[in-house]
Amino acid sequence: MDHPYPPRVRTPNVGLSAIRHLHPELLKGCCVEAERAEIVALQLQGLRNFLSNNLHPHLTGLISEIRTTSLLLRDLADKSQVHFSQVTAVFDYLNIILPCLYKSLQDITAFYEDKHDTKERRWRKMYHVMGKELSGLTLPARFIMYNQYLMQLQYLLVRSPYFDFKAVESLRLRILQLRDARNIPPPTPVRTDLIRRGPAIDFWNDEANPHWSEAVFAQQVPAVREFKKRGSSNVFGPCKQLGHLCPFPQDVKILVKRSFDDDRVSVIFFQGMEDKAPYILARERKPNAAWVTMHGVHELRIGREEDSVLGLSRWSRSENRPKPWVNLSFSTWEDMVLFYCTFLALKARSPRTINVAPDEYALPREKRLFQAQIKDAGFYHCLTVFEDEVTGGRRLHAAAWEGELMYCPIWTAFVPASASSHWASRRSRRCVQLRRVQLYTFCEEYKAHRQRKGKHGLFELEFVHGEAAMRFKELFSATTPDPTVASSSTNSGGHNVAGPSNAH
Repeated sequence: MDHPYPPRVRTPNVGLSAIRHLHPELLKGCCVEAERAEIVALQLQGLRNFLSNNLHPHLTGLISEIRTTSLLLRDLADKSQVHFSQVTAVFDYLNIILPCLYKSLQDITAFYEDKHDTKERRWRKMYHVMGKELSGLTLPARFIMYNQYLMQLQYLLVRSPYFDFKAVESLRLRILQLRDARNIPPPTPVRTDLIRRGPAIDFWNDEANPHWSEAVFAQQVPAVREFKKRGSSNVFGPCKQLGHLCPFPQDVKILVKRSFDDDRVSVIFFQGMEDKAPYILARERKPNAAWVTMHGVHELRIGREEDSVLGLSRWSRSENRPKPWVNLSFSTWEDMVLFYCTFLALKARSPRTINVAPDEYALPREKRLFQAQIKDAGFYHCLTVFEDEVTGGRRLHAAAWEGELMYCPIWTAFVPASASSHWASRRSRRCVQLRRVQLYTFCEEYKAHRQRKGKHGLFELEFVHGEAAMRFKELFSATTPDPTVASSSTNSGGHNVAGPSNAH
């Protein structure tokens, strides 16, 4: 059988036409091997279930590394669609690992499918035979090496300051040794002159300063409320095959990547480094192919389609009406809220946004229990307490009180399910302190630490009016919400006080 990755004849032109030629080839190789790695991991998981416990540790470690390999390959493919101009720098490095990885996965499958041996003997032979192909490199260590290499390639692709040229060269030489030991033909030499770094000082400075959206999903939610009924994620498009979208600006910054339905669907928020306008790339895996579509955040609307599903819609000029673009199904209410607020904050702050409709700021199926004005780290904000009708979860939500960004999310915090009557306490007539509160912030300017007071760092809410502070405290003092207060809905995106709470 012909090898799927024969040596490539170098194209002397590394301009845009060469990138367009190589880009689909790169992504196809990543996607094919990612699928193969996922299948092999499932095979080994099935094998593990039949083995005695004393054989589990090494096999469990190998399964984990192979799954990581699959994720890294897909991540590399997804992000290469955004970092279009860096593809040529990564291609030669990727051409070193793909044939070796392909052979490793094929050999594992051959051992797994050998019906002449017992399952235990298959695993033992696989481990020892493949572990002797290169001195000092066990089978699990081989995939650790692959994953370290792929991570460095991802750093190179996104032009991260964490890219370590010495590390990638050391790993490259080790993989070449393994290729040689397995009689895989040598690849074309790597062109290191394609690695752009020196002229992009401003870019590297921006990369070293994380965007606020990166921190939102980096924080772990202490407790989550899972949706009992799950919808499905779908990309409606129109789509093109991965690798065939028009190129983006030369310098872009990936902000957030989120995966849905076991990575069948993913979305990437990114922005151009010049005008800072945010965009979304959506990708959906289908048999033997991956399909992508891209829009500016300013071109999309967000809403809640089902209990667990957020829908992004686009405007169809040909039909002169909105049409579904992407549906995203979330497993937890908290993750849905964070995505929703992140999208709104990015849209409201985009230099390309003309306006955000007020009803977009209201997440359907949330009740508004309380609303009031607070003085918050030097700013006047609108504080709202929402309760989700589906999960029963409560959250605090601070938004801009006035100006061009009025209603724009500033931060949110989830009320602990175990919050007692002591969770909120009056410090003074207009101040309430909160215990065990974790803020998720949606702008750079807001500094939450300014509101943490005392040796225990309790978060302090400073209300403009003392009556509002009293009513807020009462809301969390009762064991059950006042039904007259809870009945008010968030169908309006305004800052009017919610019903009988009469907050100012």
